[in-house]
Amino acid sequence: MNPHSSFRNSRRRPLVAALAAIVALGAFAGSASAGDVSTAGLRDGQTYDRFIVKYRDGSAARANSATLQRSLLGAVSRSALGAANGKAVSAAKLRRLGIGADLVQTSRKLDRVEAESLLRQLATDPDVEFVEVDARRYARLVPNDTYYNQYQWHFKDPVGGINLPTAWDSATGAGVVVAVLDTGITTHSDLDANIHPGYDFISDTFVSRDGDGRDANPRDEGDWNPVASECYTGSPVQDSSWHGTHVAGTVAEVTNNAKGMAGGAFNAKVVPARVLGRCGGYTSDISDAVIWASGGTVAGVPANANPAEVINLSLGGSGACSAVEQNAFNIAIANGSTVVVAAGNDAGNVSGYSPGNCAGVITVGATRITGGIASYSNYGARIDISAPGGGGSVDGNPGGYVWSTGNAGTTVPTTETYFGMGGTSMAAPHVAAVVALMQSVAETPLTPAQILATLKSTARPFPVAPPANRPIGAGIVNAAAAVQAVIGGGEPPTATVLTNNVAVGGNMGAKDAVVQYALVVPAGATNLSFISYGGTGNADVYVKFGSAATATNYDLRSARPGNNEVVNIAAPQAGTYYVSLVGKTKFANVSVRGGFTSP
Repeated sequence: MNPHSSFRNSRRRPLVAALAAIVALGAFAGSASAGDVSTAGLRDGQTYDRFIVKYRDGSAARANSATLQRSLLGAVSRSALGAANGKAVSAAKLRRLGIGADLVQTSRKLDRVEAESLLRQLATDPDVEFVEVDARRYARLVPNDTYYNQYQWHFKDPVGGINLPTAWDSATGAGVVVAVLDTGITTHSDLDANIHPGYDFISDTFVSRDGDGRDANPRDEGDWNPVASECYTGSPVQDSSWHGTHVAGTVAEVTNNAKGMAGGAFNAKVVPARVLGRCGGYTSDISDAVIWASGGTVAGVPANANPAEVINLSLGGSGACSAVEQNAFNIAIANGSTVVVAAGNDAGNVSGYSPGNCAGVITVGATRITGGIASYSNYGARIDISAPGGGGSVDGNPGGYVWSTGNAGTTVPTTETYFGMGGTSMAAPHVAAVVALMQSVAETPLTPAQILATLKSTARPFPVAPPANRPIGAGIVNAAAAVQAVIGGGEPPTATVLTNNVAVGGNMGAKDAVVQYALVVPAGATNLSFISYGGTGNADVYVKFGSAATATNYDLRSARPGNNEVVNIAAPQAGTYYVSLVGKTKFANVSVRGGFTSP
């Protein structure tokens, strides 16, 4: 059956709508006498010993091997390679490529900062036309699911998507359990294989419709409302939403099976907990389900055989976070579960909507295919991060909706289908799926706090900045960057290598965003300094030798009001210094410069 779109309003109910800010430079253009440097193939956590150097036609280095060798060794010397660990480095030509460039190999592998430093020093030779790393290339996972390319922009669109295809090369969610607390689940051939046994927590027969109270069958009986004002004054007549099936599909729909669509963490498993039905669901049932999903004990309910590392709640209502909700979340978090919740669809400050305003949860706002804030999304300082929720008809079909599994029934379940929906309900499971990917590649399970910190530090800046009075978190969740941060040991965003005494302007980010730089300092250098200046907002500077600087792990810092910061080191060590610009508030157009007196 062809997919169709749906954009619903709701109420505690399904929420269907009615870093670090750092850009690694892909290339540095040299002066007229210097070659171009491409750093696009460099990554933190990887090492490099093969480089490609193209000498200009007619140059001495192109014609004479001895001249070429002197050029290589001069660049190695200027790069201060080995200064930090005492290992001398040499370089030699391996062969000439068909394009006329030379393949060069160093005597040991270089880390990312060392490799970039060498590339830049090679490019200072006026005989060099361009230099780059001899980068490895790998097969990319592109799902063969029928509707993936046409409909699921939210996974892959370079502007509005979450960069999932690159993440899938490293992580698929294998071994991770995600609990989806929602309307339950319907049978679907493109989802069933990834569904673990769940539970129906709805205790009220009016809400549940199945008439048998709590039981081990989380089947979605339908949440249609046949009468206006049945749920509250002004509540509309509406068909069943199959909200839980849609959310579960976003997390873990079966993928690469030449059918349907794809799931964000398609080798993860979903434990469905039915907490919403006719006219929503009660806090008492939802809080019990949260505890149970995390592996906790709930009286009268059998233990969950598959405790969840991630719990998704695409639901909510107005009001403060209740003591019952907060206590349930505290238990789940203590049990090691990361709790992801939708911010809400009332275009209001999330401080007035629960569970988005509860402590310890990851609260998710919604963005459009444009990368801008969705009109309905709640906002506020409490929102941690955002993900695609769809902009509705303003962005057309399919671009206005998030696409996933569903059911064609208007009341009770009938035949399976796929359709588009919109809301922060749809945004939250994108983040839950990314958390599952992260956990699947972690050597030991990450804590909820570690998950949140990594999501924020690797978030992609909003292509369209939200209004200053409507913040929606650190940025758009970036699946590939988050997974790579975990694989690489949780390092902060990639550091861009500074040139001695050359400022880099235009730095920007949200509160707590991190912009990371590095400067290679040769032996004998003096009067090292790092400064920031200009722009708006307030960002502090943190400096550390030998490893990335953070707001909690640094050697020196400058934390004045505004952006005019300075750190001075009269007698620096030889090696790599890292400097981080960290947003104390939102900041923009800040310049950073690192410099030293050469020996």
